[in-house]
Amino acid sequence: MANTPRNITHPAWLGCVLTLLILMVGSVVAVSIGPTSHDIRPGYGVTELRWLSDYLPALAGTPGDSPVYVMEGEEEGGSLLLLGGTHPNEIAGVMAAILCVERGEVTIGRMFVVPHANNSAARHNNGTYNPNSPQEIDLITASGETRHFLYGDRYTQIEDQGPDPEVFVHEPSGLELDGKEARNLNRNHPGKADGTLTQQISYALFQLVDQESVNVVIDMHESSITSRLANMIVAHPRALDIGAMAVLDLEMVGINMKLEISQEEFHGLSHREFGDYTEAYAFLLETPNPGQERSIEYPDVVNDPKAPLSHRVRTQLRTVMAIIDNCTLISASDQAIAIEFPFSIDELEGASLGEFLR
Repeated sequence: MANTPRNITHPAWLGCVLTLLILMVGSVVAVSIGPTSHDIRPGYGVTELRWLSDYLPALAGTPGDSPVYVMEGEEEGGSLLLLGGTHPNEIAGVMAAILCVERGEVTIGRMFVVPHANNSAARHNNGTYNPNSPQEIDLITASGETRHFLYGDRYTQIEDQGPDPEVFVHEPSGLELDGKEARNLNRNHPGKADGTLTQQISYALFQLVDQESVNVVIDMHESSITSRLANMIVAHPRALDIGAMAVLDLEMVGINMKLEISQEEFHGLSHREFGDYTEAYAFLLETPNPGQERSIEYPDVVNDPKAPLSHRVRTQLRTVMAIIDNCTLISASDQAIAIEFPFSIDELEGASLGEFLR
């Protein structure tokens, strides 16, 4: 005789427990994405490691937190905040910052280096400008090791911040922009302590500038090759004279950079808001990146014959040096900043960038 199946009943509390467990697991998954890790090998010039969450604790453990490398010289002086990766797909700025961390040494003053200012955007590339741009780049060191560096995106990852509004309203100006700009760090300055993830990243950077009495902020970016912004310094009005002197110095070494003043209507951008809301001289640098050129079907962001990565990194670092040299000339002696490398920056021209990394 076949066994007759029985109706098995479970106590009502068991369903509640199962539901609670599912919710708990879902919550763990939802918050488990922390800061993206990167292959950065600090050199002897790094004296301390901090995080953006040291300046806004709400960022701790979130995808928006990012390392801040402190490089302090033996001689007191001014302070520089050097930003790469505001848009992590603008890779020359990221690599220039990493090269500073790995091989640079500050002799006068202090430098705070954030290679991935928007670490959420660094996690993966969504092909904002070109769907065939890479997810990472590979560079070969002098010892023959292949190192991998993420080539991120322009925007905070949507899964980290949530859906875009139909219209993004910049605070505090009230300027209205396309909704996706709510995830663009360089449209969210000066940020908001209790705002979106992107606003919190910005707020932490501004807290760093205020708390550390930063004198100079340099935000390293890239444009498309054909953009008018290619090879450009954008300077806050208070910093325009410094920018002009830097352009002249760069011409002496064969680097032709244009200079543009930060207009008052550029709400949310670093070169405007750091200059307006802090005492720092604010600059934004642009070099030409083939990965942002829509007309190039398969861009080579490392070895492009017209704009190789090593050339662009040289331009970024030479411009940084020209700016801080001229800031030192016009500022009080106690605001001087000096950075050295164990090689000439000009050696980057025509070379393989990986050979200069650790």
